[in-house]
Amino acid sequence: MHLSARVSTFRNAKQLRRVMTPAEKTLWLALKNKQLDDLKFRRQHPISRYVLDFYCVRAKVGIEIDGKYHEEKSQKLYDADRTENLELHNIQIIRFTNEEVLTNLTEVLESISQICESRILS
Repeated sequence: MHLSARVSTFRNAKQLRRVMTPAEKTLWLALKNKQLDDLKFRRQHPISRYVLDFYCVRAKVGIEIDGKYHEEKSQKLYDADRTENLELHNIQIIRFTNEEVLTNLTEVLESISQICESRILS
């Protein structure tokens, strides 16, 4: 499901896969190859005009890992608009900070697991 993502969005996703942040790399190592509840996750996945850090097709859950710039007012507004647009397509977005992923990976994975499970069962 790409919701009519443009070619440029696919190119951007490919580039982002090459330059993942340390937090993204850490989470990817825990999600790839169906390690979490046998769920398949995609990294830097294009949907519509956006690129999600991680996406579980089965649960329709997008995961965003936020750095410090997400605390800026303009970025917060953009993120809220983006989340609202994706929710119109029944995609739930969950956000974690870089610090959460790097210092509390177990809790992050438990949260992802619970949210995905609840969406699959509903």
